[in-house]
Amino acid sequence: MTWLAGLNHWALPGTPVRDAATLAHQAGFDALELNLDEAGEVGLATTAADARALRATVEGAGLRVGGLSTALYWRVSPTAEDAATRARARTIATRQLELAAELGAGAILVVPGVVGRAAGGPLARYDVAYERAAEFLAALAPAAERAAVDLAIENVWNKFLLSPLEMRRLVDEVGSPRIGVYFDVGNILNIGYPEQWLAVLGHRVRRVHLKDFRREPPGFVNIGGGDVDWPAVGAALRDGGYDGTLTAELTPTPAERADLALYAARIARDVRAVMARMGATTPTGAR
Repeated sequence: MTWLAGLNHWALPGTPVRDAATLAHQAGFDALELNLDEAGEVGLATTAADARALRATVEGAGLRVGGLSTALYWRVSPTAEDAATRARARTIATRQLELAAELGAGAILVVPGVVGRAAGGPLARYDVAYERAAEFLAALAPAAERAAVDLAIENVWNKFLLSPLEMRRLVDEVGSPRIGVYFDVGNILNIGYPEQWLAVLGHRVRRVHLKDFRREPPGFVNIGGGDVDWPAVGAALRDGGYDGTLTAELTPTPAERADLALYAARIARDVRAVMARMGATTPTGAR
């Protein structure tokens, strides 16, 4: 099974895409995952031509665009009490799909909802959040199919979809080949075991985020330094037929920001090391 080592742009804050792609390539990555924001280089107002130019920039640096992530759904939740907010979430997802198609990203990351007080809003009830998330995904499935882009929901700390059985059921109920899962390995460690989630989700996994987490004392740590059973994760991904990017989603500390090239190189070494433990095959031309 051939997997690519990816880096999320959030690891290089304040760095334009051109420079981030150069840094990621020099560090030894194969892909750069971009992030959609309200405004900026990859924003809601970014045109199709702009997106194609960004794709050319990334590919010109020797990488591919590994996906299109965003943090916008924490502020604009698909399961919000306010109907206008839910409609805004659908608009954002539609734009995200359109831009991902132009970027050649192949998949977008979506937080499908929040149980709790998202962005200071009212408490959302679990069953209502599930119904709204299902409606949101069903409404967007045709757009994902037209764009030939996977809409992949991520497991995050949102007090929602706390079982792989629920996540599998939600994806299957929508019934679209373009609806899947953006699986974050490290996010699961506080409630379960990533290899078990991957075994249940199987072929529904469309993208993978790499982080690591230590249960005692609890907290995120460098990739490879926590409690993830990397050989078991690799076996589960192979069993599910996953053949794509493994993207490190990390942000630097203030001290690490002082030398982002050094920071990116350290992450690349960590990612390559756990990929070896996972039984990855190095792609032709990989550094």
